Amino acid sequence: MSWLRFTGPLGKFTWRMLATVLAGQGIVIFFGALVARALADAQGHDTASTFLWVGTGLAVLSFLAAGMMRRPFGVTLGWLVQVGTFAAGAIVPLMVAVGLIFTGLWVLCLVQGTRIDEAQARAAEAAPAR
Repeated sequence: MSWLRFTGPLGKFTWRMLATVLAGQGIVIFFGALVARALADAQGHDTASTFLWVGTGLAVLSFLAAGMMRRPFGVTLGWLVQVGTFAAGAIVPLMVAVGLIFTGLWVLCLVQGTRIDEAQARAAEAAPAR
């Protein structure tokens, strides 16, 4: 399972795909934070602003991880965002579905991106020098 990485450098195509997934996920997480705040406020809980700030922090972590994909620890941050998205399901149950969708995209991009990077490297080696 060399394609399932939790740390280390990624190929150019792979980190671009993963960064795109995390950017989209960050937007959805922020909307989930707004929903959590609204639900808590509507039910009269005092935790409404806490839900908003924690959810916003997770969304910011998602954007930060997207920007750090070139670094060896970027993929680790991305996995933390995936875990955090599932954890948000304790507050907004639909976030579990969001976690399933984006974790599926995350793994798909990790697998396919690695394959594409390897194919590009083989093609570059086989190409005649100019």
